[in-house]
Amino acid sequence: MLVSKPCIVCGSTSHAPFSQGLIQCRECDFVFADLNLSHAELSEIYRRNYFFGEEYSNYIADRNVLQKNFKLRLQELKKYLDPSRHKRLLEIGCAYGFFLLLARDYFEKVQGIDITEDGVRYCTEELGLDVIRSDLLEVDLGDQKFDVVCFWDTIEHLSNPHLYLQKISGHMESGALLAITTGDIGSLNARFKKNNWRLLHPPTHLQYFSRRTIQILLDRNRFDVISNRYCGFYRSLDNVFYNLFILRSKIPWLYDLVRKTGLGKLSFYLNLYDIIYVIARKR
Repeated sequence: MLVSKPCIVCGSTSHAPFSQGLIQCRECDFVFADLNLSHAELSEIYRRNYFFGEEYSNYIADRNVLQKNFKLRLQELKKYLDPSRHKRLLEIGCAYGFFLLLARDYFEKVQGIDITEDGVRYCTEELGLDVIRSDLLEVDLGDQKFDVVCFWDTIEHLSNPHLYLQKISGHMESGALLAITTGDIGSLNARFKKNNWRLLHPPTHLQYFSRRTIQILLDRNRFDVISNRYCGFYRSLDNVFYNLFILRSKIPWLYDLVRKTGLGKLSFYLNLYDIIYVIARKR
């Protein structure tokens, strides 16, 4: 069913089908899933199985590779940090806390929020991090202010990302920084792959931004974009094999065979120029 709700980027209600299950705004070209998932439905999707079997083979076992990615993001973010000004960091969608673990060496206080029960338990009990299990829209932040807020590969998973930006904007003073990574549906790779683009998979990915539409949305929420670039990523061969032989081809015996070789422990760097890393400053 073609939804009639306003586009979260420009407010238009004029939409057209984009591909199976996806809608495109006729005014600004923003693409989104023809779904309206509740908090309960999202919580069901992001159970422990999402990180151990459904999307990843073993998220915790992939920690070293994941932290390589977070180190790259932190290095880029540090270019814009003022140590005397940017002291408190909040990560929205912190999963198992691997970024926060790195970030606490650079900030006076780091906090996280996530809806995944097992991830939050791991953050608090195993890593000793200050993380709460909740949806940002439902938690009372009181008079807390944050100097840096991060959405690492998170904003595309949210049903109402504009509401998250509206809320967190109210807890950031002028000069505070917002950092976001997400897929770019306007990228050359996405346009070439079309329906086969690897980041097209509702209901886990609900929002599909381009470099232009993410900038428009941030501007509407009082953020000035100061960096909007493509970023690469590290992947473990185990993650590649799992996607290829388990999630796609359904050949578990071949996955088990390859794992026994030990090749899965290796990782590689790749930049397909279809993931945007945006840093914005609060007005």
